[in-house]
Amino acid sequence: MKARLLLALLLPGAAVATAPGAPEFVPAWAKSVVWYQIFPERFRNGDPANDPRVEDIRGADPAEPPKAWRVHPWGSDWFELQPWEKQNGEPELWKHLLRRRYGGDLQGIIDELPYLQRLGVTALYLNPVFDSPSLHKYDGASYHHIDPNLGPDPAGDRALMAREHPADPRTWVWTQADELALRLIDAAHAAGMRLIFDGVFNHLGVNSFAFRDLVKNQQRSPYRDWFTVKSWDDPAAGTKFDYEGWFGAKSLPELREDENGIVAGPRTYIFAATERWMNPKGRGAAHGIDGWRLDVAFCIAHPFWKAWRAHVRHLNPEAYLTAEIVDVPEKTVPYVQGDEFDAEMNYNWAFAAVEFFVDPPAQRIRATEFDAKLRQLRELYPAGVASVAMNLLGSHDTTRLSSYIHNRGAGRYRDWGQFYSLSKTAENPRYSARRPSDADYALQQLLVIFQMTYLGAPMIYYGDEVGLWGGNDPDCRKPMLWPDLAYADEVYGPDAHTTHAPDRVEIRHDLWEHYRKLIAIRRAHPALLHGDYRTLVADDARDVFAFERNGDGDQVVVAFNNSAATLTQTLPLRPGATYRDELTGRVIDAPSGSATVEIPAKWAVVLAAVDPNTR
Repeated sequence: MKARLLLALLLPGAAVATAPGAPEFVPAWAKSVVWYQIFPERFRNGDPANDPRVEDIRGADPAEPPKAWRVHPWGSDWFELQPWEKQNGEPELWKHLLRRRYGGDLQGIIDELPYLQRLGVTALYLNPVFDSPSLHKYDGASYHHIDPNLGPDPAGDRALMAREHPADPRTWVWTQADELALRLIDAAHAAGMRLIFDGVFNHLGVNSFAFRDLVKNQQRSPYRDWFTVKSWDDPAAGTKFDYEGWFGAKSLPELREDENGIVAGPRTYIFAATERWMNPKGRGAAHGIDGWRLDVAFCIAHPFWKAWRAHVRHLNPEAYLTAEIVDVPEKTVPYVQGDEFDAEMNYNWAFAAVEFFVDPPAQRIRATEFDAKLRQLRELYPAGVASVAMNLLGSHDTTRLSSYIHNRGAGRYRDWGQFYSLSKTAENPRYSARRPSDADYALQQLLVIFQMTYLGAPMIYYGDEVGLWGGNDPDCRKPMLWPDLAYADEVYGPDAHTTHAPDRVEIRHDLWEHYRKLIAIRRAHPALLHGDYRTLVADDARDVFAFERNGDGDQVVVAFNNSAATLTQTLPLRPGATYRDELTGRVIDAPSGSATVEIPAKWAVVLAAVDPNTR
């Protein structure tokens, strides 16, 4: 539901002109990282002792309690109903999928930091980790506690939390889950990784301390001004309690806003929770998170974000703030002027990438159109913004990248609201849930070359690097693939009844190695990490696109053959310089300032200038 609604709200404000030569306001470190997005419940079960119980999921959608329930087997067939699910007798598959818990937790993330180091990523974005009964945790019960089932002692944590006055930070305790989050932050930093949390400040969940008190005490509640109440329980007047949910979703009561954004009560609470995770126990920014990704940022008025950014930057002047705003680029501009966010999740970049590299001829854009779209995204925003934008190709709100490729032509990614439904197997029976082909994964590798060499901070959605597939939410949230676990073949279709030939579920080691190699190439070259950008070739007739990156004396030239046949391409290079193709190791000389290279179909060359002293 969420992704479909993102474009339903027209964002206020026109494009804001930026003064030429204005200083950058983005944190320098954010230009050089490679992001990895983790959906905690589905990444790794590091501590089965903390697995959720059925009472821990009460308050999450669906509202109806299950007749039977168990933690789901990690390696089971995604669409196959387990015996306890069949016992519930409900025909709606979505209810079963929303109730599933696989046991992913913070210990699992800590345990797999070495895996992430081997892959080469240097920054982690965690989907919400705060206390919540749902699998996704966008329905927070609080912002100041980590969900107890993500930590080592759920029962003990809940007993501690019950002693607090939740709106009074002086009474806040540090639970075992909270402490484990701090250990994760320190461990990530020690491993050379930054880490940011997901801030969901537009709404809370019905399990939140504030909303529960409001329901119980009505007008007498100290939280009566936190939410938009339409009517109160009043038998005499014949009215029942009603309130505003986010886009009508009653499980997500919206925090009330006035001309300054979120009103004083929840605003004070959010600011205190922000400080708790950025300066934990007063130990300083080095032990706190390195920033935030802000959910549905367009739903909260600008004055709140301006005040909140000032608060965040006071706590950590190098904090990184990125917003979820899925709209035409011009609508994003007011949010990235240096007084709210540093960047956005760069869906517009993803739209352009698949329109050029993936979409069928009827939807494809030409090389010159691709170049124009990229130029707009580089030049529209203030200096530095494009360099720190999260260049993603998929997320928890999209179909998996490999499944987009497998279903290319099913719709236009850029038509966000419409494509959200078209890419859901529950809503579109024609959207294939089957395993992508080898050719599909080969095309994914081409996209990765572009992602890891272009301007901006690339972001990998967990599991894309090992070949996870699936349509949009919830199918894009399957459990991660690990070499020490067994996985059943997928034989059930999206209706959970019909079957097909087995699709083997396994790690694609060639794909993983490709990601590792391209990340290593990126990290080895200052030009790719934070260098400037210049288009060299945009040839519509031959379907060739090429650019160069320069920085700190380093030069990398990247050329893509997007056609179906091998071709040769002459590229302008430094006179007398020698280059190495980082993909093949081939050495190329450019005595006269150019060289002609052969590029296989749907592939690329990544030519790095070689230091003559190291040849």
